[in-house]
Amino acid sequence: MIPRYSDPRMAALFSDEARLGIWLEVELLAAEAWAAIGVLPASEVAKLRERAPLPTPELVEKVREREEVTDHDVAAFVDVVQAAIGGPEARFLHYGLTSSDVVDTALSATLTKAADLLIEASGALVAALARRAFEHIDTPMAGRTHGMQAEPTTFGAKCALWCLQADRDRERLRLARGRVAVGKLSGAVGTYSNIDPRVEERVCVELGLLPVPATQVIARDRHAELLWACAAAGTTVETIATEVRHLARSEVGELEEPFRPGQKGSSAMPHKRNPVLSERLSGLARVLRGYLGAGLEDVALWHERDISHSSVERIVLPDACGLTYYMLTKAAGLVDGLVVHAERMMENLTEGSLGLVFSQPVLLALVAAGMDRDAAYRIVQRDARKAHEERRSFRSVLAADPEVHLSQTELDDAFGLERSLGNIHRFTDALKEIPI
Repeated sequence: MIPRYSDPRMAALFSDEARLGIWLEVELLAAEAWAAIGVLPASEVAKLRERAPLPTPELVEKVREREEVTDHDVAAFVDVVQAAIGGPEARFLHYGLTSSDVVDTALSATLTKAADLLIEASGALVAALARRAFEHIDTPMAGRTHGMQAEPTTFGAKCALWCLQADRDRERLRLARGRVAVGKLSGAVGTYSNIDPRVEERVCVELGLLPVPATQVIARDRHAELLWACAAAGTTVETIATEVRHLARSEVGELEEPFRPGQKGSSAMPHKRNPVLSERLSGLARVLRGYLGAGLEDVALWHERDISHSSVERIVLPDACGLTYYMLTKAAGLVDGLVVHAERMMENLTEGSLGLVFSQPVLLALVAAGMDRDAAYRIVQRDARKAHEERRSFRSVLAADPEVHLSQTELDDAFGLERSLGNIHRFTDALKEIPI
């Protein structure tokens, strides 16, 4: 991932040094497991860890140079590490293993750590949304369908629904973490022909992974599931960002992104406060969904393995995890700092809508008074259009219509926010079941 959209904590997990470091740990744990079950001499195996090189930039460079000869990254790594360890003990490195034993188990350990960061960031977004939901559950605004004002809702209700969705994303990330927290050290086609299953079990336990049956590689539906969880979380962020963008439009003016001192919204027009973060998040969600497609393509491999997935994963797995983490953390900051213009929300709901958002309660009042539903619908539809075209209060048009036989009290009830929003706290009640 380019530095602009990277976080150091996530990026560090996928650095070359970290990759070689976890490869080395798998190799050392495997040798130690062989010694623990009495196959390799424990005294000699102990020297492997004592003399193993550190995963430094210098080691990365040596492996890169060696790979120019071997044209095989794991073989180059083993050659370099064996040379650094030296002595006859070095021969026990990579004993009974195939490259995928090391690479796949190491990748699982890395993805598990990455998933932990994603779950943490997802939890922060859930908490931010919950806080704003409770803060604004009684802040009325126009609900909109098809981009048009529909009926009243509250900003807190919006936040509550986003919160519930973000919590589902968090659960998807937890499940995906479980899918990738697996390892395999079972040899060339997964049959343990040259390795004892006890070695696999010991290594996986040390790494916090579950040993699973596999071919030469761990099944890639697991990795695709993580990419799906990332894409879903990114799409939730996009959902929030898209709504912020709509409600921040000059003609609406109900929300504003946080705007720092010194920030400039436009290089040419000083008055502008563009929703640039929301636009950025909307765009990055598209990239995340593209990674999912690539991950699904990786599931079907030839026979017991090929490496058509390898080149894809070197790009999409680090980038997807990094981008999801960036988006979740930025989204939490966006929600926390969001400026809510409650007065403008009320203005748009009442004066701005001319009261047309109350057309359904009027319809139901007429039906309750005994009018045929279709006849009532046509009257309300006609009066609503008249109010719109003449820019008059919908209520005043209804009051002047001799076919509308509703009392002042009945009209008060139909146009009352209390009636429309009387059950709105069901949204925040649902949040009380969520661990924040």
